Amino acid sequence: MAMLDDRNVISQRDPDGALAVAAHEADQLRFNAVLVNQPGKQWRPQNIVLAGMGGSALAGGFVKDWLDLSLPFEVVRRYDLPAYANEHTLVIASSYSGNTEETVSALHEAWERGSRIAVIASGGKLIDFAKEKGLAFVQLEGGLQPRMAVLMNLRALTHLLESYGVAQGAYEQLAANVEWLEDKTKHWLPSVPLEQNEAKQLAMEIVGKTPVIYAGSKLSSIAYKWKISFNENAKNVSFCNEIPEFNHNEFMGWTSHPIEKPFAVIDLLSTLEHERVQKRFSVSERMLSGMRPKAIPVAVEGKTLLQQMLWASVLADMVSIYVAILNGVNPTPVEHIERFKKELEA
Repeated sequence: MAMLDDRNVISQRDPDGALAVAAHEADQLRFNAVLVNQPGKQWRPQNIVLAGMGGSALAGGFVKDWLDLSLPFEVVRRYDLPAYANEHTLVIASSYSGNTEETVSALHEAWERGSRIAVIASGGKLIDFAKEKGLAFVQLEGGLQPRMAVLMNLRALTHLLESYGVAQGAYEQLAANVEWLEDKTKHWLPSVPLEQNEAKQLAMEIVGKTPVIYAGSKLSSIAYKWKISFNENAKNVSFCNEIPEFNHNEFMGWTSHPIEKPFAVIDLLSTLEHERVQKRFSVSERMLSGMRPKAIPVAVEGKTLLQQMLWASVLADMVSIYVAILNGVNPTPVEHIERFKKELEA
């Protein structure tokens, strides 16, 4: 019996039930996002900045790739805000725990600048500050790892953006795809044997290597989601890049040294990408043949960009959790990150 088909091995190496969480991620698209302290209808932002780190910033990246917003929208992963952020800026502070120090710093800077502020968190300092100052906020359900709560966060973010009049219909589009995503997810469950399970098959190809994920411009945020999932779930270093930028620099990086590089190259292939981007994937693979490991093609499923993003996001977690099981590590905790935070506080 293959290791990934052995229920005893899975239960021993996934004691906190990460696979069960991933298997039910579609249900997060039903999350009832309640916006406390709704904004007045008369105010509209001139630009939007989402401040967040790690998994708490992923939903912002999804929005940038998915929604065709008519105003500037920037995701910042640092302590401070861009210089242009002012009283006409909507600053969204997103931290699943509510205590991420970079995001808390950005929140206070937004307050000092007089920016309009909204908070997305499950609790912590961000929710406390929002309540104290009467700021708009959506409180997420707790108990998950931030990287595993991205779809709930996306639901909250779309509701918030619609409340400020900068998006329409996105919140309901998410809910409309619950059953579709549930149907796709069931093919990756532990009960589905290796020979019929794409997630398990990908894990078997990737284990023992460093995943390098490539996607076109429409799925660049998804490539980053895969990177995070491998880093945190599998405790496996991983990198990502976007095509066409890849062809202007990193492409050359593969052209020297032996082909036996310890990498697993993963191409996230979407039929919705620009036709020139699609051609770049095939030409790159042909020209780099013999210079790097053969790319593992992942044909992203879904008729719409949203469906493709949802499909690939859940698959990222399923594959990386299976790699964690093969690596013999618990996919849920991120103990080194927690220790790092304590060292910073010391």
